[in-house]
Amino acid sequence: MIETVTVPAESFSDEERERLALHFTNLDRPVFGLVNLPETVKGALFARYSRYQGTLRRLFLDEFADSVPEVPPIEGAEGKRAADLYERIFLGYGDDSVAQLGGAHIACEWTSNLLTKLLQRPRLAAYLEQSTRYIAYDDRLEGFGYRYHRDARFGPQYERALDDVFDTYHRLLEQTTVWVGDRFPRGDDESPAAHARAVRAKALDLVRGLLPAATLSHVGIYGSGQTYEQLVLHLLAHPLAEAQAYGQMLLEELQRIIPSFVVRVPREDRGGRWIEYLRERRGAADAAVHRLGLDEPAGPAAPSVRLVRAHGTEEELLAALLYESAASGEEDALQAVAALSRDEQAALLRDLVGTRENRRHRPGRGFETLTYRFEIVSDYGAFRDLQRHRLLTCQWQRLSPDLGADLPDELVRAGLGGEYERALEVSRSEYERLRADGFVEEAPYALSLAYRIRYVLELDAREALHLIELRSGREGHPSYRAVAHELRRAIAEVHPNVAAAMTYVDEETEERLERLLSERRNDAKR
Repeated sequence: MIETVTVPAESFSDEERERLALHFTNLDRPVFGLVNLPETVKGALFARYSRYQGTLRRLFLDEFADSVPEVPPIEGAEGKRAADLYERIFLGYGDDSVAQLGGAHIACEWTSNLLTKLLQRPRLAAYLEQSTRYIAYDDRLEGFGYRYHRDARFGPQYERALDDVFDTYHRLLEQTTVWVGDRFPRGDDESPAAHARAVRAKALDLVRGLLPAATLSHVGIYGSGQTYEQLVLHLLAHPLAEAQAYGQMLLEELQRIIPSFVVRVPREDRGGRWIEYLRERRGAADAAVHRLGLDEPAGPAAPSVRLVRAHGTEEELLAALLYESAASGEEDALQAVAALSRDEQAALLRDLVGTRENRRHRPGRGFETLTYRFEIVSDYGAFRDLQRHRLLTCQWQRLSPDLGADLPDELVRAGLGGEYERALEVSRSEYERLRADGFVEEAPYALSLAYRIRYVLELDAREALHLIELRSGREGHPSYRAVAHELRRAIAEVHPNVAAAMTYVDEETEERLERLLSERRNDAKR
């Protein structure tokens, strides 16, 4: 299965290989672990990763190798006593919690945008993904071409179609950059460098919808042994061949770093049966959907945010916020709060939330007593960003062209809408061809990120406050900013005082250089 994965080749000089060998579990595969490095260096590498054009090993050589302190090789060998303990407690007794006590940094490179969502599905892990908002994907890699997932089974038509889409992306990126620069001329208080970076960022935002889901990215993961075990099992059980290949490579790298934490996965009576169960569960759901007639597309759907249901009242919220300071039961707190007038309840909530000096000042855990379940239709690009939030439940349907696609208004005004729509049609046609040839799971590779997807976000009020304030920020992408605004509006209809507590929501919707303020701050720091 691993041999079916085609990725760009990376070469290193003998000197570079010597420097890399101590810190990376392999030098020739797209999945590898980081070892024998201080934790801050591993974190810094991943932090820089999202806006770096190249690979993690090349990043290490370019920016970190000369400043890494000498660290003796200590990772990789568990020792007999530790291995025996995990054999007895983890494997023998089935005490899964001990697998939360150790972890690893792993890089998964050259992964499609379909696979990145599977890699980022576990809740209890940290992720860093190479950004489509700061990096242009119009370069052709030597000996490989444009950065997209390939599979010989798809035939030459697939590469012709995706090359066409990437060619269009390249042309429109350059034309859009010129148009944005003219539309937003540099102000007297803006440095040329900051303005140029902000212009480029907006152009990347406007054309990123053309990039197909096959576009290759890099993902850095830090997780516990328990998280990795679950991730590997789900990848190996997934029908996508790419997922299975990366699941196997991930397992092999983990066996080099934390072997006792994934010891159950290759065992036929443990991991093998687990994988069978996951496949059976998926098959049962697919069969039931077909039997109930739920597999027929309903046709195009406009972008939307719908509050399916909300649980809890603002009185229950107030009681929960008071609970940890009280000496009586929650029922007593509910009665006391219920005796207050609406205005008094609103004032009490403002007092309990307090003065938040920035969005990182979050209200107490009492906000977790309220929950919301939203069904959202948005372009796949916005979904990618919102799906990465950890403290919520995200469920999504298969990407398809059935719900339609988004066309940025600004591109239409720039006179580039026709070319954009033509590329979307090339993308859709290739999807239809792949699906007709039996590649049902693989067909979404061909679809551009502008195509819409339906998904559910279920979250409590505390996480909603964090998500909405973050994703409505002026520097955010317009597509997910629109979702954030609608989330808040829906919450305001059922819990107006909760919505009022979201004091760091940027509600402005005028056209602007979204990244300009950030780039000016970066210039000031320099």
